[in-house]
Amino acid sequence: MSEKQQLLSPLNYIPADIQSAQDYEYLARRFIAAPNYEYIAGGSGRDQTLASNLAAFNKWAVCPRILCDVTKGHTGFNLLNREYAHPIFLAPVAYQKLAHPLGEIESARAAEAMQSCFISSTLATQSLETIAATGAEAKWFQLYFQPKLEATLDLVRRAETAGYSALVVTVDASIRMPSLGALRAQFKMPDECVAVNVQHYEINPSAEIAANESRIFQGAMREAPTWADLEWLISETNLPVIVKGVLHPVDALKLKNVGAAGIVVSNHGGRSLDGAPASLDCLAAIRAAVGDDYPVLFDSGIRSGLDIFKAIALGADAVLIGRLQVYALSVAGALGVAHMLRLLREELELCMAQTGCATLDDIRNTRLQSA
Repeated sequence: MSEKQQLLSPLNYIPADIQSAQDYEYLARRFIAAPNYEYIAGGSGRDQTLASNLAAFNKWAVCPRILCDVTKGHTGFNLLNREYAHPIFLAPVAYQKLAHPLGEIESARAAEAMQSCFISSTLATQSLETIAATGAEAKWFQLYFQPKLEATLDLVRRAETAGYSALVVTVDASIRMPSLGALRAQFKMPDECVAVNVQHYEINPSAEIAANESRIFQGAMREAPTWADLEWLISETNLPVIVKGVLHPVDALKLKNVGAAGIVVSNHGGRSLDGAPASLDCLAAIRAAVGDDYPVLFDSGIRSGLDIFKAIALGADAVLIGRLQVYALSVAGALGVAHMLRLLREELELCMAQTGCATLDDIRNTRLQSA
């Protein structure tokens, strides 16, 4: 985009050239400032894992089936003793005012309109209480451990009071390398993008590091959560605790054994360790490790209903939509996010119909083919 081109304000209608959910990604550059777009679109480091996430879906093919009666088909399912109309949830995405003046409020409204579950980020630009007040019935709160446990516990109590029905605890993002694309674009967080949920908590001053100590191991990782912290958290709340950021089957099984209510197989869309495997490549082994009945959610790289079908076939109960959520938000606010969700659901249903799958259980029993 040239310097002379001006960004469009969010529309109050759906652009005619949106024909698929992924079209929002292509259109978003016209609505998001270039440095902000690079921050949203980028992963970490050289974006190797981000690219792997997208490529992983192309390793699998879906075989059509013929003469199947799917006229009673549906996408409903039960998760954590709650019925959902479809398995497409909105991932916890921080700083959504980068894409829209109202940020997370608009995304939560879209989730409610489309019978989705909205997962609110600790680093949201609207408070967790304000988001809850939008009326979204199905809502979870994503939690980052804070430097002080009393601040972490206060966030939990606030989420409980506001009516969130689950906690999604991110455990693998204590440190990461920023995207080189965002650095080259000279991205700087705008003044209006404030993590309001945590702005009033006291932050521990940075500890002194001795000359022979590492600024990584003894510095940045000094306050990273541990297994003991997670077990403490599970003991402190009656809400189900779902752990996000799981890629290894051994970790998944240990989480199940310590009382986590479920997991999210995720590398955060390539925003954590650059060089980590694609989330999709880890999914089947994790499902095999934890068994058929343990809740396993998935994110990282989904751009279509076909992608959702493949994730469910490989073991996911539901999927979380991250970047597409923000792209649609930038284009048309709540209307755009709701439309994106509708398109994804219809794309999923189309794939189900063509493969003879009337339910999500049918998808789980589908064997994908190597492409």
